[in-house]
Amino acid sequence: MINCTLKKNNYFCISLFPFSLGKMPKLQGFEFWRETLRGAHYVVAPMVDQSELAWRLLSRHHGAQLCYTPMLHAQVFVRDANYRKENLYCDVCPEDRPLIVQFCANDPEVFVQAALLAQDYCDAIDLNLGCPQMIAKRGHYGAFLQEEWALLQKMILLAHEKLSVPITCKIRVFREIDKTVKYAQLLEKAGCQLLTVHGRTKEQKGPLAGVASWEHIKAVRKAVSIPVFANGNIQYLSDVEECMQKTGVHGVMSAEGNLHNPALFEGRNPMVWEMTEEYLEIVHQYPCPLSYVRAHLFKLWHHTLQVYQQLREELAKAKTLEGIADVNRDLKLRCQEEIANQKEGEKPKGGLPFFHWICQPYVRPGPKETCKENGTSGSEGGVRGKRALEDEDDGNADILSKNKQKKKLRNPNKRFDPSLKPKYAKCDHCGNPKGNKCVFNLCRGCCKKRAFKETADCPGHGLLFKTKYEKSLLWKSGQPEMQKIERTQKEDVEETAGLKEGIDTVL
Repeated sequence: MINCTLKKNNYFCISLFPFSLGKMPKLQGFEFWRETLRGAHYVVAPMVDQSELAWRLLSRHHGAQLCYTPMLHAQVFVRDANYRKENLYCDVCPEDRPLIVQFCANDPEVFVQAALLAQDYCDAIDLNLGCPQMIAKRGHYGAFLQEEWALLQKMILLAHEKLSVPITCKIRVFREIDKTVKYAQLLEKAGCQLLTVHGRTKEQKGPLAGVASWEHIKAVRKAVSIPVFANGNIQYLSDVEECMQKTGVHGVMSAEGNLHNPALFEGRNPMVWEMTEEYLEIVHQYPCPLSYVRAHLFKLWHHTLQVYQQLREELAKAKTLEGIADVNRDLKLRCQEEIANQKEGEKPKGGLPFFHWICQPYVRPGPKETCKENGTSGSEGGVRGKRALEDEDDGNADILSKNKQKKKLRNPNKRFDPSLKPKYAKCDHCGNPKGNKCVFNLCRGCCKKRAFKETADCPGHGLLFKTKYEKSLLWKSGQPEMQKIERTQKEDVEETAGLKEGIDTVL
């Protein structure tokens, strides 16, 4: 394509470049990182329903240099204008740059269509190859694409060719370092311009998260010639510095650490109510769903809510921003009163590095790890630990979840013993519970497919393909007779109308 550039002497120079008229050339690799991303070292991760505009701006105010949008579904983004408006188009803010939009997808064409609709609102498009959740497994995206190298190569090649902004990827590692390195090199060769490596496998999640492997990240960094960001084990600014030093990466991404302390990249641990007040002010200017706000505060206040249980209930019931602000003021007053009554030399309870009213990380308990009760009740200033991750005993209400305790109050005879749950016969095809009255012994979904294919009925599932087909044939065969009857009726009506008109004339 021809591109015209104005030179200093006011003459136009015509040259050939692979980009459209009036647009800057697409930067790649380190040039993209240095110029477009401004050499960002401190990165806020893409988080579903959590890295919205208001939270991104709060994080930027406290040291974050690059942010990602929440993960967006490419297919929904393409077909739903409201989804595009709510998740990107209405979130445009000059202060919110540089910004990378992340999509999950498993179809090259759909991914590129979504990216083309988003590219004018961001600095790069990221393909999510790291989500390990069950919803990603069901939807066949995220980390569950990491074995499909041919598909990923096609997706990235097409995006690199069609987009005016660079394509980046966020991945999880394999158990083997060699395989992880080959995976990263394949993505780079396909056109990926920046790679974020989460140093955990897709099986490492929730209580099984464990420690992220910086060795895998270091090996990838040495093997590729594009910028690499590290993700995992980041709780303090000192962790960021240590990670960059040990792995040689160009930036460090934080998710959980950022949610518990948005000032992490400043190296500060502010009071939880201070961060809340600032966040709520931004939300007033850039509104987001109340569920997002509530979720953020459950993270920010995590340790304090172990002490003041009543505030957890009040936060959950708050229906407006003003109501949430009232809960924050109550929390502030309680914490300030506790600070005023604090004894000299008193140390934080529950093994915390700081007092509960200070922003600090939360370490997930491992499987079968017993979380002991620390201190006494919440009203006496104790810190309540989480329930043990062991099988719940139906006879002991103290270790039942709150939901189950409520069910027990409504129905004292309710039992939660897994052995008492009804056993369902499984569908022969997919393993879901089959219909008890199904003529094919299948679940409804499989039954519908088979009944349609064989033009059969299944009264148990209310599927009547055969009956409806026979009725349609009967209706078609009776059409000539029906048309004859309709013609006769029409002639009778016309004859009656003519007779009436004649009588009126005589009268």
